[in-house]
Amino acid sequence: MLLCLCFLMYCWVLADPVCGYFLKNCTIRGNLSDPSNMKVLCYNRNLEVIPIAIPRKVSNLDLAMNKVSKIEKLDFKGLSNLKILNMPRTQISQVENGALGYLEALQVLGLAHNRLTTLSDYLFQGLANLSLLHLDNNLIATISSSSFQTLSSLKTVNLTKNNLYNMKEVQPIVQLPHLQELYIGSNRFTSFQSQEISNTSIELRLLDLSRNPLGVFRITADVLPYLEVLDIAYCGQLGRMEWDVLNRSFLSNVNRLNLSGIEMSFKRMGMVLQTVNSSLVHLRMQDLLNGSRLKAVQISPILQDSHNSFFSTIKSPTCVFQDLKELWILKLGSNKILTLNDAFMNGLHKLETLNLAGNKLSSIRKGEFKSLTSLKTLLLYDNQIAKILCSRDFHFLRTLDISCNYITYVNDGKLDPPPFSHLTSLENLRIFSQRHKGLSHLPINFLEGLKSLLSFQAGSLNIKDLHRNTFIHTPRLWFLDISKNEFTALTPKLFRPIPRLNSLYLSKARIQSLDFLIAANLSRVTFLQVSKNDITVVNETVLQSLPALTYLDMQDNPFTCGCSDAWFVQWMESDNQTQVVGAGEFTCNYPADLKDTKLLDVELQFCTVDLGLYCYISTTCLVLLTLVASFAYHFLKWHVIFGYYLFLAFLYDTKQRNKLTPHGCQYDAFISYNAHDKPWVLRELLPELEGKQVWKLCLHHRDFQPGKRIIDNIMDGIYGSRKTICVISHRYLESDFWLFDEQKDVLILVFLEEIPTHQLSP
Repeated sequence: MLLCLCFLMYCWVLADPVCGYFLKNCTIRGNLSDPSNMKVLCYNRNLEVIPIAIPRKVSNLDLAMNKVSKIEKLDFKGLSNLKILNMPRTQISQVENGALGYLEALQVLGLAHNRLTTLSDYLFQGLANLSLLHLDNNLIATISSSSFQTLSSLKTVNLTKNNLYNMKEVQPIVQLPHLQELYIGSNRFTSFQSQEISNTSIELRLLDLSRNPLGVFRITADVLPYLEVLDIAYCGQLGRMEWDVLNRSFLSNVNRLNLSGIEMSFKRMGMVLQTVNSSLVHLRMQDLLNGSRLKAVQISPILQDSHNSFFSTIKSPTCVFQDLKELWILKLGSNKILTLNDAFMNGLHKLETLNLAGNKLSSIRKGEFKSLTSLKTLLLYDNQIAKILCSRDFHFLRTLDISCNYITYVNDGKLDPPPFSHLTSLENLRIFSQRHKGLSHLPINFLEGLKSLLSFQAGSLNIKDLHRNTFIHTPRLWFLDISKNEFTALTPKLFRPIPRLNSLYLSKARIQSLDFLIAANLSRVTFLQVSKNDITVVNETVLQSLPALTYLDMQDNPFTCGCSDAWFVQWMESDNQTQVVGAGEFTCNYPADLKDTKLLDVELQFCTVDLGLYCYISTTCLVLLTLVASFAYHFLKWHVIFGYYLFLAFLYDTKQRNKLTPHGCQYDAFISYNAHDKPWVLRELLPELEGKQVWKLCLHHRDFQPGKRIIDNIMDGIYGSRKTICVISHRYLESDFWLFDEQKDVLILVFLEEIPTHQLSP
């Protein structure tokens, strides 16, 4: 049987090889059976060279935040299916010629935040399919005239924050046939003049010139007819920038304009808006400088004379929004706005997004936004608002951010009226705060009316508990972030009204156990973040209650390294569905002798009880036992019965033998016979043995003591005789008889009839 069990365990190991997502040096994410969609994540591993064991069919490779100073020529050999290569913050200062040539399928290349100084002639040779290139935050001062020549599919180039100073350096880039987006902000350009980049029309859709010391922006020819997005935020020299666009049609398709922090007078700013006012849908004017910072907002119509003198009747700096009837997005954040006056009580009927964050608004008055009938996104974070008023102005509002204000509640009692009772279309609500400014309490009916709410972000509110009915008004909630509070524990009943929940963030919440998830009805949760809590043990039942879980973040918890977490360790290493982030960095906090030891390095195999293996072995043994029993019953029935009775006889004989004291044999033989054979015994057997042989026989009808138990009489007769004679006949075989084993030759069988062998029992 031991050999059988060993064989079964060996078969079990062969049939169930460990095949999980966790790797020692890198992490694999995606379907292991489909390498074409596989991601290999090696970021922040202190690697000094490119790993050599990368799967050849991987499509996405992330090597960010390592220490690879040089890319060697053969580092990427064989990775012909790679489509995305991400290597920011890797300290790269040199790339050998031809090192990227093996990546013929590459579409996205990220080399941001490195130490490159020059883009050489053959740097990008072989990357004909590249469409997105990130080179921002390097030290690039020189671009070879032919370095971009082979990048025929390139659509987006990011060269933000480098050391470029001459616009002619980017001329080879803007001449690319499919280029649509060019980011060259935070360089050293002092002017932008159309004749420096091209003499013909180019396909560019987005141009980012922000944070350059531009003194001149001049377009003298229609070289940017397709431009839709123009960003000149934080530009200007010595408080001014010259705007020279000879013809308004040159920028007639610009619909997104960023003028935040620009060093330009409002008069020139008005000229800019006049150039693009017929097409503009997105205007950003945050953090305005040099005395032009907004202190109040008032948008009113401006009369123009017959000569279209745009600024001839300007009464206030804020009237620059004149004629922006198609405006969809308006960003006025990071100014010093104290009041809105009547700015949004008339006009701007098509405005969908309004950003008023980072100002000094103390309240929102009733009816203050009544003209914004199309408003969908309102950002009011980082103001000084102390109270939320229940407003009917936001019929179509989808997103509201009131984070980092002065809103607070002294208890969790009901509010009358609830602050959001009329926002029936709201889908995203954000009330994040800084821990010392939190709400302190979340009223029971705080979310009443938000029947369409999908996302609720309520971190750092300094709250210690949530009422079980907090989410009964939000049945569609899909995303919940209540991190950075002080819950310690939560009740399962809190989550039962939101069965559609998909993502749950609970980091830094001082949670000590995840057992509340067991009965929380969260079968659709795929993303769970519980990092930086006080969790020591992960219960198997907890993870079984989350059948859809694909992403688990439990970093920075004080794990107990013992048998209590053995199942969790085995699950992390073998589960093919859930990606456990940072599993290799989980450390032990208890016991003291294992403190700071990696959880996955602790030997816990002896703790693991594989119930599946035991069930397999038990079931197999039961089947084998059933087969053996069936075989024995069919072919060895009487042998088994004989053995059984022999065993009983042995026990009984031993018991009786201890009771009887040996005193010699009273009889020569005990006669065992059936009553129907009595005439033969009396006429034939007795005369022969007692008459001629002079034996003394024991016969039950003659020698048994009256009143004594039959079994005792039989035992006395057998043990008082030297031999036992059985008179065998058909009648005898049909009767009940006993067999007692004395471990010696005492039995004599006398057959009165011919009896076939098959009728004889063992």
